[in-house]
This record gives sequence, C-alpha cells and structure tokens, in this order.
Amino acid sequence: MLVVPDPKVVRGLLTRYACLRIALAENEGRDRRSELEDVSYTLCITMGTRTVDEAIVAADTLLVARAGQGGAPEPDAVAGVPTAP
Repeated sequence: MLVVPDPKVVRGLLTRYACLRIALAENEGRDRRSELEDVSYTLCITMGTRTVDEAIVAADTLLVARAGQGGAPEPDAVAGVPTAP
C-alpha cells in the first residue's frame, strides 16, 4: 500500500528547507546547518527518497498533481511550522 504524504506537511517542509537555505547563504551558523540537515532528512523520509534533490522533485510532483486534481490551494505555511529563520 502506497502512503501519500499530506500536501500541507510537504509544503511546510519545502518552505522550511528554502528558508534555511537562504539563512545559511546569508550567514552560516552551526544551529542553522543542523536544522537544515534535520529538515532535509525529514523531507527525504516523507517523500521516500534518498537525496534531498529527489525529495524536492517528488514533493513538487505531488503538489502539482494535487493542484491538478482540483484540490484546494494549500496555504504557504503549516500552523506550527515556522517559516522565517
């Protein structure tokens, strides 16, 4: 049986990943790097992939497919998932 991740969770992970990448580009910090590793790992596990690049492609595919099925637009962030560094 294939388990499909909740698009809201996937969107939240992608948002957090992007925010952390930006934060690291501006000012590398040990805490940020650790957070990025955690989010990357969680994204890979959630999407069933081995690399973060594969996870991002799988997440984008899932979200596009969901939107194509007439699903309600997802909010930019998930409650409880911080979106700003």
